[in-house]
Amino acid sequence: MNHDSYSDEYISEILREVRTVALIGASTNPARPSNMVMRFLLSHGYEVHPVNPGLEGGDIHGREAYARLPDVPAPVDMVDIFRNSAAALEVTRAAIRFKDQLQIKVVWMQQGVRNDEAAAEAEAAGLKVVMNRCPKIELGRLAHLIGRT
Repeated sequence: MNHDSYSDEYISEILREVRTVALIGASTNPARPSNMVMRFLLSHGYEVHPVNPGLEGGDIHGREAYARLPDVPAPVDMVDIFRNSAAALEVTRAAIRFKDQLQIKVVWMQQGVRNDEAAAEAEAAGLKVVMNRCPKIELGRLAHLIGRT
């Protein structure tokens, strides 16, 4: 797949089908983009599980934080990566390793995060990939296609 450009249909289909998100790199700081995106996703009907080893057992927007992806106790449709591009490979490999256990379907790398090796590995494992995009922005832009306003 060409990760320089995504069709509106591709993005809207993902955001319409996703119900649960593991947000990697979640923050309790309301000024951090990961915190804002988590709040936005929750307000639009998504179930979000924050993942950050430094916040394990803590609370972010009323949700318990987990140390690692496999610690999330429920199925996860999408792994949303708020880490740098180099770290995205490790997170993607964890998503691949636990995709059957957690029922992961999508690896989403946030705006400014791109790792072509991670994308290739995820796609080879049967996962959909989005890079360098923010689901909050895409939801706002494509609300008319997604039906989550």
